[in-house]
Amino acid sequence: MIISWNTTNKCNLKCSHCYRDSGKESQGELTTEEAKKLIDEIAKANFKIMIFSGGEPLMREDIFELISHAAKAGLRPVLGTNGTLITIEMAQKLKDSGISAIGISLDSLSSEKHNHFRGSDSAFKDTIYAMKNCRDLGIRFQVHTTVMDWNKDEITSLTDFSVAMGAAAHHIFFLVPTGRGKNIEDELLTSKEYEELLTAIMKKQKEVDIEIKPTCAPQFVRIAEKLGMDIRFKRGCIAGLHYCIINPRGDVQACAYLPEVAGNVKEVPFDEIWKSNELFNNLRTQDYKGTCNSCKAKKNCGGCRARAAYYNDGDYMSSDRICIFNN
Repeated sequence: MIISWNTTNKCNLKCSHCYRDSGKESQGELTTEEAKKLIDEIAKANFKIMIFSGGEPLMREDIFELISHAAKAGLRPVLGTNGTLITIEMAQKLKDSGISAIGISLDSLSSEKHNHFRGSDSAFKDTIYAMKNCRDLGIRFQVHTTVMDWNKDEITSLTDFSVAMGAAAHHIFFLVPTGRGKNIEDELLTSKEYEELLTAIMKKQKEVDIEIKPTCAPQFVRIAEKLGMDIRFKRGCIAGLHYCIINPRGDVQACAYLPEVAGNVKEVPFDEIWKSNELFNNLRTQDYKGTCNSCKAKKNCGGCRARAAYYNDGDYMSSDRICIFNN
């Protein structure tokens, strides 16, 4: 099982699509001791992978201490970062703290496009250096790309670039318009483009040795099966089933893009929230509505619950409208 923790709302960039609308530190962020207590509770709940994200997690002064604590608790600590702060010295500190892997964001092979999307003139250059620094120190890293209509034709080339850089995986995120992402909703893919790109991505998986993982695109499992592929992932949307996320203030959510809060870890132990909250229990029933409920791919796809909520007045059990079966 996997859990993400948005360690802070602080960030050194101003990315157009940020679901947290990150920038300044938010009030009430978990202290070091509160974070350590949370990490212990996460380990107790039998989660295996803990992703430290943000904002930009490297802007937390205690991040190395917390990564080390997670490793000692038996978790696999992973960093989700924009990559711009990973100098060779920073990479060494991360390695020494026990980091298991690092996810680094790269959205285009064009420095101009990537920099514009990330709100920084040096983001592309700094990100490439981060990958090289991780590679040189033997730190496992993967490339994270957010898909928009202006970079959709680059995605398979970005996979090739990831291979050339020595990445272990290429994770491809399909935007759900939350946070600042609401301002660029008109740059999202159509249902037809979405289906075509997912098909191209899964065909690309046959050509490369690294793992390609679409995220917030659960229909990829259906497409992989149609192509006769045997992939590691047997379930598309795992929100509330095998995954959840905690924001900087301790609010627990099923997914970063699904705003409904299940509880707060400052008030209720995490494992109690995870096991008993109504939000998670509803998601685990898989008793969806509309097309998603009658779909033959229901059990292994599940539709994107966050996208369903966004386009259906908060009803996270409704149908995922981007799916070609709904169009």
